[in-house]
Amino acid sequence: MTPKNIIIRRLESSKHAVYWKKAQDFYQGMLTANNDGNWNSLVLQAVHCAISATDALLVKKKGIRCSSKDHFDIIELLKTSIDDKEINKYAGSLAKIINFKHLVEYEDRMVMEKEAYDIFLKTDRYYNWVKSKIS
Repeated sequence: MTPKNIIIRRLESSKHAVYWKKAQDFYQGMLTANNDGNWNSLVLQAVHCAISATDALLVKKKGIRCSSKDHFDIIELLKTSIDDKEINKYAGSLAKIINFKHLVEYEDRMVMEKEAYDIFLKTDRYYNWVKSKIS
């Protein structure tokens, strides 16, 4: 069941492929940014990868996509829509990934290499978890 305050859009489950392709593209961009040492770009690619991967999972499994302006709504939607024994773990990872979007876009400092590497690892694990669920 979807929480009342989260705006969703209903889609055919086959549309998950569109969001998965986006996730794959962002994942590749994340890898490139990592190789090039572009830490700010890596974090933004990671955030978009994780959001698109979540969209793919929700569309494939439930035929829904989060349409809220608040990116954190997708975390609640994930937790309440996907039945998986590790959902809280992966929802927590998604929250940490999304939280870094604010740093890159609004704070007056650069992302440090250690921070970028942490997000890289979290996103890699999250992406591969989603991949295992939609394959």
